[in-house]
Amino acid sequence: MGLTAAWAAALLAPLFLCGAACSETIRVASYDPGLTRKGPGLLLRDLRSGDDSQIGAVVSVITGARPDILLLTGIDWDHERAALSEFAALLRESGADYPHLLALRPNSGLPSGADLDGDGRLGEAEDAQGWGSFTGQNAMALLSRFPLGEVTDYSDLLWRDLPGNLMGDALSPSAAQVQRLSDSGHWAVEILTEPPLYLLAFSAAPPVFDGPEDRNGRRNHDEIAFWKDHLPSQPFVLAGNANLDPLDGEGRHKAIRELLADPRLQDPVPRSAGASAASDPDHRGDPALDTVDWPDGAPGNLRVSYVLPSADLRLSGAATVWPAPGTRAAETVARASDHRMVWVDVELRQ
Repeated sequence: MGLTAAWAAALLAPLFLCGAACSETIRVASYDPGLTRKGPGLLLRDLRSGDDSQIGAVVSVITGARPDILLLTGIDWDHERAALSEFAALLRESGADYPHLLALRPNSGLPSGADLDGDGRLGEAEDAQGWGSFTGQNAMALLSRFPLGEVTDYSDLLWRDLPGNLMGDALSPSAAQVQRLSDSGHWAVEILTEPPLYLLAFSAAPPVFDGPEDRNGRRNHDEIAFWKDHLPSQPFVLAGNANLDPLDGEGRHKAIRELLADPRLQDPVPRSAGASAASDPDHRGDPALDTVDWPDGAPGNLRVSYVLPSADLRLSGAATVWPAPGTRAAETVARASDHRMVWVDVELRQ
């Protein structure tokens, strides 16, 4: 072998040795940052003000964790995506650049034209497809370092059309004709990593704030159960705010327990020192897994946000961003939101 051929062989050898063993670690996160306000345009106003301490804390949480793919389950939506673009600019200025954004029109605040809560009045926040006093209140958004491919939006699926749904007689016949399943949305988004990774995103209705008919509890169950028939065969990460703990608080816990037990995905059980320190003595679940720090009393701290990779992905890390109390980091996280960011690191094999 000549010298030139030897050099070529030496340069190519790592590529052949790498082969299928090459991998890239991707951090995927879900976070409810509480970037919602009481009226349209108010979030954009606060983002542009430059002096909103809560927004500043949210930026610090995100830039500290530096996820590659970030699902936000609590941010107001607008037609021009102005608020999301402004927020992405704040993140970029702080060193976390997300050039690829997605914000589909949500069901939250979307008028249904029906009396969904059966109180004889129309046009209330409770009569929107998902609770909201204006279209887009408390919606979802996706921020990604990687380009986005095909997007499937299931958000217009009627609740009655979900096979095996638990709607029963929780709605009047006229309301059942128009009520959508998704409180905010259900998305399947192709992330153009190598190989591609699918993000399955949702934010479910809280299983409370209703009556003995358990309308919200039934809907929450079915928003979670939706995924059992919509998991792709390709590598995926299911992420979002299920608003349901496997054991504690109100709700039909079977839904999330069955999802966590599905052999097609895996639960990375992301614990944190902060959650453990803030444990509720009357709860049955592992307090270190809680993802929200609600005020003392009912329902207490719960595990409601999840990032669940498919079973064929290799995990290299997972955490809930909830530092131990008494630190500056803990103060920042608490100032940002009641909810805590959850992230997982997955390895994509090329």
